[in-house]
Amino acid sequence: SFIILTLVVPILFAALMVVPVLLATKGREHVNVMVVDDNEIYINNFVENDKTSFSYRSGDIEQIKKEALAGDYDVVLYFPRSSQKVNANMYYNEEPSMYLRSELESQINNMFFDHVLQDTFNIDLDRYKTIKDLARSQITMIQIDENGGEKESMAEMNKTIGMICGFVIYFFIFLFAGQVLRGVLEEKNNRIVEVLISSVKPIELLLGKIIGIALVGLTQFLIWIVFTLVILTGVQFAMPDKFMEMSGVNTEQVMESVKDSQMVEAVNNSKLATEALGEENIFAEISNYFPISFTEMILCFLFFFLTGYLVYSALFAAVGSAADNETDSNQLTMPITMPLLLTIVMVMPIADNPNGKLAFWLSMIPLTSPVAMLTRLPSGVPLWELLLSMVLMVLFFIFVVWFAAKVYRTGILMYGKKVSWKEIWKWVRYE
Repeated sequence: SFIILTLVVPILFAALMVVPVLLATKGREHVNVMVVDDNEIYINNFVENDKTSFSYRSGDIEQIKKEALAGDYDVVLYFPRSSQKVNANMYYNEEPSMYLRSELESQINNMFFDHVLQDTFNIDLDRYKTIKDLARSQITMIQIDENGGEKESMAEMNKTIGMICGFVIYFFIFLFAGQVLRGVLEEKNNRIVEVLISSVKPIELLLGKIIGIALVGLTQFLIWIVFTLVILTGVQFAMPDKFMEMSGVNTEQVMESVKDSQMVEAVNNSKLATEALGEENIFAEISNYFPISFTEMILCFLFFFLTGYLVYSALFAAVGSAADNETDSNQLTMPITMPLLLTIVMVMPIADNPNGKLAFWLSMIPLTSPVAMLTRLPSGVPLWELLLSMVLMVLFFIFVVWFAAKVYRTGILMYGKKVSWKEIWKWVRYE
């Protein structure tokens, strides 16, 4: 199962990135649209592209839609006579994509707005566009570091990356810590632990299991990263046209959606940098917009992944030694997992305000800091806060190992008794 999971997960990760590209490029087939406008506002005014073509007719809509849909047209767009607002009906045999509807609505709104400006208020369109461009505001996010240096920042991108890192580390901590819990339960139920305890000390067995699975998990994690990158690179080389096409679509959509914002300049700068520097230097250019480098981000991710795993795996091992079955273990692990679950719920507020009191304290508490600190890092964290969080994680891990060893040495040989947290506390006080 380990080998199968190691090989399958990179394929799944790559599929999550590749399949949407293929579906988007294949799903957008060419559409022929017949436009019928009783108001004569939109005739010959729609803008065509490589995926959408427009034709225009006037007359009886019932006759036109029958002939058009029975012929070469996929959609009939009809504008009934109206002087108050835009009112359009779309007729079709097979439901068109949401992208087409969004594209048509965008063009219709722009054309109707221009019509109102020109015919109702007698405003020259060119003059209006000039005034609008001059009045457009733009706020550029610039962060000043401790040495007085300035660095342009992309706050929305930092927020998104932080949330992704928080969810990823949450997933991996529970994935590998859960393996420790199941391993302890298995050894206890088949009584093999009684043989092992006769040869090694309980704390040695506990640490061996935790560190062994940590190394296996880290190796598997690195294999996933390498294999996923290899698969994505191979697919991109095999189908460069589809990825270029999809890249163009995304760029247009992003430029439209973030119009009038600081992201326009950032995207333009990134595109120019890509052309000037080449693909091999694009990561260096992108990193200019982040308060922390990719190398520091990866190192911090590995640190909080390992320490977070070590803390939770030690606690899970203690729970596994005290329980006789997985049902009992789930009841005992609930109080342990609640802090991390709470942090996942608070990921959005942490990303929105990474320097607030909530984000600060959650990144200092060892049970919540792996997720909270990784969520804050892309937006920039003072060095002293990062180091303090790391020191607290290490100290808390030492305490947790001591606590887990106390529970493990007694609980691993206990059978047929349902254990409570009160009794576990008694085990900890035994000398």
